[in-house]
Order: sequence, then structure tokens, then C-alpha cells
Amino acid sequence: MTLLTCENLTLGYEGRPVVENLHFTVQAGEYLCIVGENGSGKTTLMKTILGLQAPISGKVTTSGGLSRREIGYLPQQTVAQRDFPASVMEVALSGCLNKNGWRPFYTKAQKKRADQALDRLGIASISRKCYRELSGGQQQRVLLARALCAADKLLLLDEPAAGLDPTITEELYRLIASLNRDGMTVMMISHDMQAAVQFATRILHIARRPLFWGPTQEYLDSDIGRLYALKEAAR
Repeated sequence: MTLLTCENLTLGYEGRPVVENLHFTVQAGEYLCIVGENGSGKTTLMKTILGLQAPISGKVTTSGGLSRREIGYLPQQTVAQRDFPASVMEVALSGCLNKNGWRPFYTKAQKKRADQALDRLGIASISRKCYRELSGGQQQRVLLARALCAADKLLLLDEPAAGLDPTITEELYRLIASLNRDGMTVMMISHDMQAAVQFATRILHIARRPLFWGPTQEYLDSDIGRLYALKEAAR
């Protein structure tokens, strides 16, 4: 079942294209990893899918019962956000805000959903702790819990392991993979080719134009896939 279709997208800023003629679909249950050089339009693509930025041309459509308000999003975290003075539970619950409309309070069902998300990610025991007092790995789990509170079918993750040490990175990627195995569709931006190869079912490689979209093994066997893997390994 198709959840998302991007048709002939041209993305950019102030009318200046970053990536052109982008066309792909996302099927329910897939794990799509988006790769490419810095500035190639990966984050811009995610913001366009969320409706936070308009494309220069082309369109994004949802189907299969998916609403944009039901997409979970974990953006790259800024330094200011790491110092956010709220409890873990408050941060997780904020993922429900898009579904609240004009209602000023969270429902019992939403609080239960946040409890389940924290438990699913192994951080229920710190639900009352202040977010800014947590380690980087714990903070990313909290932000992932917030995204899960928003997501019914699709998670968008923008470099979720950026700045984390290798052990915590591996744990986080395995958590994301387990969510995918349980039925959550995942789109993740990553420079980590090892993680992309290990967990992704499909790869989207973009630059000024789309360079590849298809199964992971086909990407690894392609010239662009081999070249990019070598380049990332050399960093």
C-alpha cells in the first residue's frame, strides 16, 4: 500500500533549485534511507513532505489513510533545544499537539500513548526527569518518543544519531529498526552507510538530481553506491 508519493518535485529556496525532478513512492512498512552530500536537499525534502515548505514545482500526496498531521518527525536537534526546561513526559506529550485542534488539554488516551512510547523506548523510568539534564542518547530517545506520539504510520528522522557515540548510535538504530519491524514505516536521513546497509530496505540518493532510488542491494551494486560508500568510509 502506497503511503506517500512525490511527483516531479523541484525543491529549493527563493526560487533557486537544490534538487530537481524528484519522483518516488513510499510503501507501508518500508525503511527508506535518504543519502547524499551536505546541501543536496535531504532536509528540504522532509520539510516539504511535512508541508513546512512549498516545492518550487511538483507535488507530494499522501494515501492509504495517511494524514500529514499523523506523521512523526524527529528533526536535527539544535544546541538551544538540548537545554529545553521541560520534563521527559512533557516533551513526549508535545508530539500529540497537532491532533489536539483547539483542545487545551491532553486526553487520557494521549497520556497513555506517551507512557507506551516511553516504555517502548526504555525510558519510562525517567519520565519525570528534566529533559536538559539527560545524556545525548537519552534526549534522542525522548525526541523519538515524541515523534511516536505523533506518528500513526510514518516516521521521518533527520540524522537521528548525529553527535552520539558509536555504542549509543547502534542502540538507537536498532530501536528504530524494531519499530519498523513492528509495522512503522521509516524515512531516515543518514550519512551512516553502515546503518543504511544494515537496516534500510530502499535507498534514495539525491544530489542536484535524483541519482538512485531502489532496493538497498541494488544501490550497493551500483557505481554511485560503491563510490559513496567509499567516500563515507574515508571520512
